[in-house]
Amino acid sequence: MPRCRRSTTEPNPRVGIYPFMSTRGTNFLDRWISEKVPETAGADIISVADLTRQLFADAKAAGIESVEIEEDIGSVYEAILDAIVHHDAGMVD
Repeated sequence: MPRCRRSTTEPNPRVGIYPFMSTRGTNFLDRWISEKVPETAGADIISVADLTRQLFADAKAAGIESVEIEEDIGSVYEAILDAIVHHDAGMVD
């Protein structure tokens, strides 16, 4: 019987942002998003694509393979977009 998995786009506070990634990949993505995604980042295609490229370059420089980050998350692009959108949704005017 296949393992039932929760959507990887729903945060799980008990195991980090995305529940099925490697610990090292999860830690890197969590830390990278909190440090590198500016509050002013727009949720447009170019901004998210640039941030995604930067994440993979930084991961490579840190000795982390892209597969460690992408294992079960699917799209890092979508994870960064979600972080921007959820941050904006929490802002009060």
